[in-house]
Amino acid sequence: MLNSEYLKNLNKSQKEAVMSLDGPLLIVAGAGSGKTKVLTSRIANIIKSKKAFPNQILAVTFTNKAAKEMQTRVSQILGSSAVGLSWLGTFHSICVKILRKHAPAVNLNSNFTIVDNDDQIRLIKNICKAENIDIKQLAPRFILALIDKWKNKGFYPNEVIVDNKDIYEKNILPIYKIYQQKLNELNTCDFGDLILHAVKILEKFEDIRDIYSKNFKYILVDEYQDTNFIQSRWLNLLTEKNNNICCVGDDDQSIYSWRGAEIKNFLEFDKTYKDTKIIRLEENYRSTQNILSVASNLISYNQNRVGKTLKATMEDGDLVKLNCFKNVKDEATGISDEIEKISKRFKLNNTAILVRAIFQTREFEERFLKIGIPYRILGGTKFYERAEIKDCVAYLRLIYQEKDDLAFERIVNNPKRSIGESTIKIIYEYSKKNSSCLEVSSRKMIEKNLIKPKAKVGLSIFLNLLSKWRNDLKIKKMNHVKLLQTILDESGYSANLKNKKDIENESRLENIKELLNAMKDFDNLEGFLEHVSLATSIDQDWDGEKVNMMTMHAAKGLEFDVVFLPGWEEGLFPHQKSIEEKGQSGLEEERRLAYVGITRAKKLAVISFSMNRFYQGDWIDSMASRFIDELPEKYLEKNSFFPDSNEQIDDFDFNQDIETNDTIRSPGWIRYQKKLK
Repeated sequence: MLNSEYLKNLNKSQKEAVMSLDGPLLIVAGAGSGKTKVLTSRIANIIKSKKAFPNQILAVTFTNKAAKEMQTRVSQILGSSAVGLSWLGTFHSICVKILRKHAPAVNLNSNFTIVDNDDQIRLIKNICKAENIDIKQLAPRFILALIDKWKNKGFYPNEVIVDNKDIYEKNILPIYKIYQQKLNELNTCDFGDLILHAVKILEKFEDIRDIYSKNFKYILVDEYQDTNFIQSRWLNLLTEKNNNICCVGDDDQSIYSWRGAEIKNFLEFDKTYKDTKIIRLEENYRSTQNILSVASNLISYNQNRVGKTLKATMEDGDLVKLNCFKNVKDEATGISDEIEKISKRFKLNNTAILVRAIFQTREFEERFLKIGIPYRILGGTKFYERAEIKDCVAYLRLIYQEKDDLAFERIVNNPKRSIGESTIKIIYEYSKKNSSCLEVSSRKMIEKNLIKPKAKVGLSIFLNLLSKWRNDLKIKKMNHVKLLQTILDESGYSANLKNKKDIENESRLENIKELLNAMKDFDNLEGFLEHVSLATSIDQDWDGEKVNMMTMHAAKGLEFDVVFLPGWEEGLFPHQKSIEEKGQSGLEEERRLAYVGITRAKKLAVISFSMNRFYQGDWIDSMASRFIDELPEKYLEKNSFFPDSNEQIDDFDFNQDIETNDTIRSPGWIRYQKKLK
């Protein structure tokens, strides 16, 4: 029997989860309910009770960090008895071990290598070049994303059934076939192969499947709500002999469908594994009751969920704050003021701003730099350090000052103009020899016919555009915002982002739109460039007390004393694209994301939205997110600016200096008008 020491500090539900060893078990572990403690105690119990040896336990996590933490905790409980947990690790690390032993079964040698992302991109580029495929139209990253999607669904190239209506699938499948053949020839795998190959081996060879399914007497899986099809299939095959599988997770925190995660794995667990026992961990050790009540009420609007009710183990705490602001600038000011106000109660390191989209950090970064609040970006880059922003700024710098060689180097071949590194090198050498800047040197070398024909054409076009844009700025007195829009259009930079199918391009375009918004705050180009120089001169210093900024996706698994959740407006959150592409399931995932955001807060949560947002060059009327209507009033504290239910949005005092375009309306505004009718 389990020594009482192992049960120390476990509540009733946690004890039940630790002690229930036989048969399939689904542990529905709410946010902050101590799931890691349960998993580690359960492993300790299995070993201590002599139900299995350490090497007969398969414990799977999603990250190396989680695996290491689990190993450490078990070792702290069992000491030397924990030695031998050789099958504790990530999905990928465990599949590598299986694949090394049985590599010939999938036409590989046991010494196969694993390619990283850069090698994958290089291989795809080579294939595209050989097959005369234009990577400007079909980006290698997008190709790899679709290949990875097929692998997550369990498909080798010959098993893919193409949707004939999807032109991308039709064009990429032949690439997938060549790509997979090349990987085999090189005796290598990508990360998708590791699980796919392992599954195919288990499916095809019954004797191999018997070895592992007999050996693994107990299987434990962390964050089960994040599993995809192939991971679920792998687990299913390994439970064939011993049906002792325990999966821990929270369906209300399933927010990674865009990465292939399938929530139905969690929701249909009891259908996949007969006689499943479900235990709910509902005691929360992280947040106050008011925070949990707000989060629980919100998530209850989702239909596809197992269901649970979180209860706090601490006091009710502060009410959740709900703030309405006139515009985004006011929102950033209001949040910074609130941070300064509560700084004696809460340290900056324990304060976080969680946004739906990464472009939203810009307004807060500007405000924090202005008033001197230190901050860090987690899981991302500071706004003015993002590649697409640096590209835009480089164009503007070069137009403003032709001697800016660094800017010239950055954008002379961006987008591609057939100006390779060898051409740039000879321009640089000429520049050094003649003590002239790169742009002047380029013009002279073209005059003297010192550039190869293909590069000469591209370089000539680029230099002509620079002259035209300088004329726009200095002679035509074009506004600096309009100037950047013109540059992006005429250089082909915008078209390159829009046309090239790349999973990251949507975010890049949003950042550029936000840059255009930022430029409106400055009277001229000189003032804006000076501001950028000052903003980028401050290094990303990770030490010391700093406010944490990140997306809600990046915040999963983290916790903070204080959490600010700005931008709760229709179209932004829930994100319009998510609803358009996935309908009800997309809306429910957005609501789960809101739930994750709120439950990161331990002591204080502050939700906010603005009534006006500058979007794509115009001020638009925003509407509060539908999620705000789903927050229970009794647990909320609203600011004084919050509109009365009978108050018309038109009563807000707009800045009269700003030109508005009445033809542009947010999705929320449209919904609001329908509501009025």
